[in-house]
Amino acid sequence: MGKTIAEKIFDAHLRDEPFSGTYVLDLDRVLCHEITTPVAIADLEWRGKDRVFDNTKIKAVIDHVTPAKDSKTALQGKMLRDWAHRHAIKDFFDVGHNGVCHALFPEKGYIRPGFTVIMGDSHTCTHGAFGAFAAGVGTTDLEVGILKGVCAFRKPNTIRINLTGTLAPGVYAKDVILYVIGQIGVNGATDRVIEFRGNIVDEMSMEARMTLSNMAIEAGGTSGICLPDMTTVDYLWPFIQNDYPSKEAACEDFRRWHSDEDAVYEKVLDFDVSTLEPMVTYGYKPDCVKPVGELAGARVDQVYIGTCTNGRIEDLRVAAAVLKGKKIAEHVRGIVSPATPKIFKDALKEGIIDIFMDAGFCVTNPTCGACLGMSNGVLAEGEVCASTSNRNFNGRMGKGGMVHLMSPATAAASAIAGVIADARKL
Repeated sequence: MGKTIAEKIFDAHLRDEPFSGTYVLDLDRVLCHEITTPVAIADLEWRGKDRVFDNTKIKAVIDHVTPAKDSKTALQGKMLRDWAHRHAIKDFFDVGHNGVCHALFPEKGYIRPGFTVIMGDSHTCTHGAFGAFAAGVGTTDLEVGILKGVCAFRKPNTIRINLTGTLAPGVYAKDVILYVIGQIGVNGATDRVIEFRGNIVDEMSMEARMTLSNMAIEAGGTSGICLPDMTTVDYLWPFIQNDYPSKEAACEDFRRWHSDEDAVYEKVLDFDVSTLEPMVTYGYKPDCVKPVGELAGARVDQVYIGTCTNGRIEDLRVAAAVLKGKKIAEHVRGIVSPATPKIFKDALKEGIIDIFMDAGFCVTNPTCGACLGMSNGVLAEGEVCASTSNRNFNGRMGKGGMVHLMSPATAAASAIAGVIADARKL
């Protein structure tokens, strides 16, 4: 009986025999930690266990609120900063070097096929785009990971989602994943791995695959995984070129992580997305999804472009192409936050930042900020935001605020129109 990619990764990292359905995995590749769980550091100190299992395999970044917006977040930053210095964490990214973790770590080459990655953030599943098993965990699991370099999971059942057809012009990975979530629901993949397959995935860039995997958690998934291929190799080549004689050799090596042809899946779902339109959420759940035409004309007060879902250079290019030579509506606040310093610099070189600013956008430093209603764009009660982020929960971007999730193209078009709008009609 064949195995899925998730099962192969589990087998490669399995430390102990399973007990009561739980498997203990070695984090022998990379363990990530970031500021969303400063309580883990405080608890380890309180317990007299202020140590790390391997300071070369822990990556740390301050990203959710940066720079600090008040005394509380300043203290959180200080806790992580002091901890990183105390344990000589080489890969610590402080203000000026930090970015949104799920964009920064792949950009640095830290994520590879077959890796096991844990972080204190649910959107860690983003890294599954590289053929890794990546999952967000709670404080206790993170503490054990820091101390022992292990983490316990139930061996995952996998749902395979085949995405086939041809994407129409103006339809992007964000539209695809919103559609999938709308079809299977927010509990459709609870405690499951989603394996994204099909020619649509094969033809996606790594940035697009990260968008796809990023929102697996919005369907309840533990991780969203894509099979590594030459696209993966091309992205990682600057970091792995000394490990392989050629890109072809690297690609062949990565194939060992591919699911077997006779792998057993809990469920296989097929979606032909050839007729898919740009999608937008309504209400307060990510599976409340409609084609943009059904929501066209709905009021928008703010447009937010960025986050670990759609803050990469590819996303900014798409939005800038819609905005070029245009102005955003007078009553709309436009905010763009490139996800990493490198993305910011690349956008500057390409003239993208100028396009955003000429259109009337405020350009901020790399941060999660407004996505979770912490800073750099919090909504007032009753306000509505068109956002490229991943969650539209009630009050997500501010108490009493409404968030509509959409692609960068749709967000840019909505900024210009002042209401939800289809970029294809501009």
